[in-house]
Amino acid sequence: MTVPRGFPDEEFRSRCTKAQSLMAETGLDALLLTTEVEVRYYTGFLTRFWESPTRPWFVVLPATGAPIAVIPSIGTHLMQQTWVDDIRTWASPDYDDDGIGLLVETLRELVPEGGRIGLAAHLESHVRMPRAGMEALEAALGSRRLVPDDEITWRLRMVKSEAEIAKITAAVGVADRAFNRVGEIARVGVALSEVFRRFQMLCLDEGADWVPYLAGAAGQGGYNDVISPATNAPLRVGDVLMLDTGVIRDGYFSDFDRNFSVGAPAEAVKMGHSRLIEAIDAGLDAAKPGARFCDIFHAMNTVVSDGGAPSDAGRLGHGLGMQLTEGPSIIPADQTVLEPGMVLTLEPSVAVGGGKILVHEEDIVIRENGPVCLSQRETREMRVI
Repeated sequence: MTVPRGFPDEEFRSRCTKAQSLMAETGLDALLLTTEVEVRYYTGFLTRFWESPTRPWFVVLPATGAPIAVIPSIGTHLMQQTWVDDIRTWASPDYDDDGIGLLVETLRELVPEGGRIGLAAHLESHVRMPRAGMEALEAALGSRRLVPDDEITWRLRMVKSEAEIAKITAAVGVADRAFNRVGEIARVGVALSEVFRRFQMLCLDEGADWVPYLAGAAGQGGYNDVISPATNAPLRVGDVLMLDTGVIRDGYFSDFDRNFSVGAPAEAVKMGHSRLIEAIDAGLDAAKPGARFCDIFHAMNTVVSDGGAPSDAGRLGHGLGMQLTEGPSIIPADQTVLEPGMVLTLEPSVAVGGGKILVHEEDIVIRENGPVCLSQRETREMRVI
């Protein structure tokens, strides 16, 4: 099934209405949005131009009504393609006042004296403007105050709409199809760096818009980490090749990995892979509405560590959506309750001896009756190339 690009305007109106209801509960007069995902979540403004650090971009969500864009003039035409009508611009970069004056004018218009303006301040968030700009903004707002946003946008983004889930599912399908073609590009003697390059080509061939994340490893009987760039070392019989990718399709990520044995896997590798699948099964059993993220952690950790201390990875999965990794994290301390519509990854790891590890990851969505795998489930039999 082809998933339509973009969203209908009603999707964004619904997000804004929900946010404004939460704003009223916590006494916020506006939200100030400064990052790519915040701006895109409420407006649909999708561009790779955020890769440039030169220009700041601002969107203000008032207590009622649609968002107001306060952006560099280079973004005018694209923002006009969204549902946002009130677009205020300046010529950027401006070394004397790069949008702060226009932003102050907008906030003073929308927020009363003594009002509170919510700004992301929680874990995994940041404010995308120079410190000097922040200081100038706060000084010019007078009695109006920038305060933490009560995690409003973060909380809303945790539970996906059906349209969002469809986009994530499409991205996952791209990665699945590419993983199923790894045998075309990986064999004994091919450099890991060449596998990386050609795997990204497979992802693009299968429908990815771009491939912002690819990590992995190859090593005899396992690997030492899962975040390294590729080396020029050729694949050898006895290697375990792992590819972990996050592809983008229409602004939404997939994020899962696959392991491949180069030649027949060693017994320790077969046992390790089987244990990972068992851990995924345990995680799925625990991932039901009303359970907590920590419950999923303990279910998987009991399998991969025999109930012992957690692995050095720190977490065994996370949220997924507009970003490669979103909150919450699957860790012992996270008490977040699972709700239908949450999309997350299950990512256990297991030691296989000699300081080597194996990692396996699946993408799932929480439904009323329990979890549903978005990625094609791996079997206990390891893939062999």
